[in-house]
Amino acid sequence: MIKNFIMMAFACLLCGNAYSQSNWSFSLPSSKDNEKVSPVVKEKVDEYAKEIDDIIQEEKKLMEDELSSLQNKNVDKTEFDKQKAKIAEHYSEKIDKRIEELGFDLDAVIQKQVKYSLLNTDATSNEELKAKILEKLRPKKIFSSYFSYGIMNLTNNLHDNELDKNIGYASNLEFGLNFSYQFSKTSPLGLISGIRFSWRTLRIDNNLYFNKDSAGSIYLAKYDKSLDKNKLRTGYIIVPLGLQYNFSKLKNAGMDIRYRNFRDGFKVAGYFYGGLKMSTNNIVSGDGPDFRDRGNYQVNPFLCGAQFAVSYNDFSLFVKKDFTNFFKGGNFPNDKALVFGVSLGL
Repeated sequence: MIKNFIMMAFACLLCGNAYSQSNWSFSLPSSKDNEKVSPVVKEKVDEYAKEIDDIIQEEKKLMEDELSSLQNKNVDKTEFDKQKAKIAEHYSEKIDKRIEELGFDLDAVIQKQVKYSLLNTDATSNEELKAKILEKLRPKKIFSSYFSYGIMNLTNNLHDNELDKNIGYASNLEFGLNFSYQFSKTSPLGLISGIRFSWRTLRIDNNLYFNKDSAGSIYLAKYDKSLDKNKLRTGYIIVPLGLQYNFSKLKNAGMDIRYRNFRDGFKVAGYFYGGLKMSTNNIVSGDGPDFRDRGNYQVNPFLCGAQFAVSYNDFSLFVKKDFTNFFKGGNFPNDKALVFGVSLGL
């Protein structure tokens, strides 16, 4: 293949003008700084290209001298073209042989680049390579984004109160940052935590909405006209803390090194969470008066509970239950949130 390439180059040179002085040279494409290319591979390829270029320049000078000598013999054009083709063939074979004698080991260079691409290292000994692999597989603190949406209900072990009888569609939206840490490179267990912003929204059916009396207690009031929208929305900052178990199989990284991918595959997680209220907003809209009231609607300022999730890769199905009442101070007593939902980024 090298020979064919060189022949093409000589053909282009000779067809232009056999008698002219050309400024032609051969070199491999220059390498640019690129973190994806091993420095060792770059150095070897540049060195090889320089050696090839030196060989071609040397043989080119000898070929030009021989062509000049042939020209001075004043042979006819047919004979000159015949001799010129022989000279080109001779020097192409000579260059090809000299390049082969350089002993460039392409397989070794390819192996070094593959190793560099996989491990980002030019380690030459097994000890160095093993150390690099162990470093790459060392458990790391992982931060990832989190988003979830769930359908919320209020559970109560007492007789149904007015809220239980009239509650409509309720939801829980969360987003934030997850933190996870695998206990060891082969361990199926790891710690999970993070920080989340949660918005819990209650809606009431039967043309009712949340209202407050003079004492500050809340109750469900009848809207005089048609009610289009009513929402009692409360925001919390939540911190979870628990464990995750990953069912993925151990993988072999070579050199007797085994590891487990903690983030991918099938996994389950269980954790406790605690939260601090940010604000509550009562939103009412209809044919009558509209208002938004960011006030005290006796929503519990603190919450805690537990969550269980079943996941595959970053997709999860979860259920969570509050241990604390949704409201404080005897308002709709013993109502606790129960949420079923889906999440991305466990």
